Amino acid sequence: MNVKNWPWMRLYFKIKPLLRSAEAEKEMQNMKEEFSKVKDEFAKSDARRKELEEKMVVLAQEKNDLYLQIQAERENLSDAEERCEGLIKSKIHLEAKTKEFSERIEEEEEINAEITARKRKLEDECSELKRDIDDLELTIAKVEKEKYATENKVKNLTEELTTFRGKSSEVFKGDQGIARGSRIEELKEEIEAERSARAKIEKQRSDFSRELEEISERLEEAGGATASQIEANKKRKSEFQRLRRALEESTLQHESITAALRKNQADSVAELGEQIYNLHRVKQKLEKEKSEYKMEIDDLASNVESVLKSKANLEKLCRTLEDQSNEYKNKCDEAHESLNYYTALNARLQTENCELTRQLEEKELTVSQLTRVKLVCSQQIEELKRLLEEEVKAKNALAHGL
Repeated sequence: MNVKNWPWMRLYFKIKPLLRSAEAEKEMQNMKEEFSKVKDEFAKSDARRKELEEKMVVLAQEKNDLYLQIQAERENLSDAEERCEGLIKSKIHLEAKTKEFSERIEEEEEINAEITARKRKLEDECSELKRDIDDLELTIAKVEKEKYATENKVKNLTEELTTFRGKSSEVFKGDQGIARGSRIEELKEEIEAERSARAKIEKQRSDFSRELEEISERLEEAGGATASQIEANKKRKSEFQRLRRALEESTLQHESITAALRKNQADSVAELGEQIYNLHRVKQKLEKEKSEYKMEIDDLASNVESVLKSKANLEKLCRTLEDQSNEYKNKCDEAHESLNYYTALNARLQTENCELTRQLEEKELTVSQLTRVKLVCSQQIEELKRLLEEEVKAKNALAHGL
């Protein structure tokens, strides 16, 4: 007999799908709970997104207000800088006038100092040339004196050498006429003494000759140096004469100019007096203007100082506002990042919601199908129960009949 055709097996096959439907219902319940959680998270993220959008609108308004405030402060700073530049230009103009008067006075003083320095320089050069000439004359006299002394010394040595040579020849001649005795010994001793003296004299003569040569060389060198010094002396004398003539010409020219000036002075005394009076008036006027300019410069300096302080305060305020602007900008960037994050999260949650909705619909469809299957199975079970009861009754009846 086939097992599949047993009533109990057919009943099991019909009940098995019902067991699976219970697991599907449990999974469906879990999905509903998860969908509820996702829905709550989506509501929270949507509320957070709206809150961030409101904050971003407030930050944008504050940013615009700060930008307008910075623009106004920059305009005020620009006006202050223009005023400061105008004051600085006025100060520079006044300083240039003062410097011009000072330079004119310094130029006149420099011209007078230059003339005095040139005169002193010429006088110093003349004194130096005179000293050089005196030194050269002393050097020449000293060299001539040494030359004469050396020539006398050589002459004396030559005479002594001639005397010794005469004595030596006499001794050699006497030696041929003596035959014996102590006289020969004495003569020999005298000859030896004469030879020693002669050698000594020859040595002295060579020393004096060498010394004479050295002195001659020194004289030649001194003569060459003296010649060059004499030539230089001549050049210096000519230069001195030229400078002296130039000095005399300058003196004559100065005297002629002085005479002309003295002559013109008598004619221009009245004019100069009037010019001095006018210059005095101009000087008083300039001093008055100078004092006024000084007061104005002091006022300008105080104004410049005030403007600089205001500028420093404005720059400090600008830096503070820029820092605040950067801080708000960073906050706006963070808000944009958060908004983008929550927008992406919202999109992802919506996608997940759609997916879960689709899965829920599929599960509901599955539940509906399972419900129909359950109903069919229930009907089949009832039918099987009825058939089983009939079969049992039939078996019982058959058993009673047997």
